[in-house]
Amino acid sequence: MKLRWTSRSLRVRLDDLEVAALLGGERLEAALNWPGGGWRVVLDPHSAEVVGDGPRLTVGLQGSLAQLADPHTEGVRLSGPVRVDVEKDYRPEHLE
Repeated sequence: MKLRWTSRSLRVRLDDLEVAALLGGERLEAALNWPGGGWRVVLDPHSAEVVGDGPRLTVGLQGSLAQLADPHTEGVRLSGPVRVDVEKDYRPEHLE
């Protein structure tokens, strides 16, 4: 999972194995920790909301998994405390 933060949004890029894991019901997490703090992003296929709680942002993908799985779409855009773009980042060998 690749993350890029801006002042108002988060861009998440996923490879094919990560998308397959979400479709299989697995939660994905990425974290950056330091003494006394850190940031964490959780992609949750069982939740339907984008929720910020302190240093953690939970991105609920429940209503967006079908669109994310569609080979003709690049990703999904979700709204919440920040805008979240979840995009597929497949290498050329994955394209048909």
